[in-house]
Amino acid sequence: MAGSKNTNNKTAKAGDKGTKSKSSSSKDDKSGDASGGGKLKPATSINVRHILCEKHSKKEEALTKLRDGAKFDDVARVFSEDKARQGGSLGWKIRGALDATFEKAAYDLEPSTTGNPKYVEVKTGHGYHIIMVEGRK
Repeated sequence: MAGSKNTNNKTAKAGDKGTKSKSSSSKDDKSGDASGGGKLKPATSINVRHILCEKHSKKEEALTKLRDGAKFDDVARVFSEDKARQGGSLGWKIRGALDATFEKAAYDLEPSTTGNPKYVEVKTGHGYHIIMVEGRK
């Protein structure tokens, strides 16, 4: 899909054409699925984790740790600035329960593990998120 990065570097960056929107309802999340291959089956709920950073520079630090092979949950414990500090776990979320921009990016992700995460970046009114999905149903 347009705007996706190859999963060789474990990330599909939302809106990856260098465009940054300052709007909290940014629509630059054309990430597609992170597998680089076929379509994911539709899901009604996902088991999702995230790292939330208020500042872009802190998000970039967290991304560097992930790219260097750190586990997603360990990075979330150190860098995430929200209540989900138990490794960034938000638990199982049904459609409509999350911010629309966050939800679109999360539902487009292929499930992965914290040790070898496939993640996507997205900006919402809450800040900068790095999202990974552990399960779909």
